[in-house]
Amino acid sequence: MVLKTHLAINQSLCGHILSLAEGMAVVKITTSPEMIADDHQLVHGGFIFGAADYAAMAAVNDPHVVLGGAEVKFLKPSKAGDSAILTAKVTEVNGKRRRVEVEGVDEGGTKIFTGIFTCFVLEKHVLDQ
Repeated sequence: MVLKTHLAINQSLCGHILSLAEGMAVVKITTSPEMIADDHQLVHGGFIFGAADYAAMAAVNDPHVVLGGAEVKFLKPSKAGDSAILTAKVTEVNGKRRRVEVEGVDEGGTKIFTGIFTCFVLEKHVLDQ
């Protein structure tokens, strides 16, 4: 399957796609020193969220998909050098709306993130509205 959305994304900040199928995507992010939030090497949660969002967008895989909202839980912190795998699955399609469930695990398989992303597929690019 060919990726049709978010083609210009910075993969060093949002992860890279490991697999892509109809209604599903898997993204891996490896955290870096640029993502550190404090002197304990804690990674700012926004980078994990960004990878989860990218996975959700890829699972929908439409050039005009946008994020409408998200309910997320951060279950375990990440530190610089950690990797995470974010798996996204479209679980509901209702007109333009897509419900995408995302789960993140660390290298040991421990769940670190869960989220429900509400995405919308628009008729044209959001900035062309």
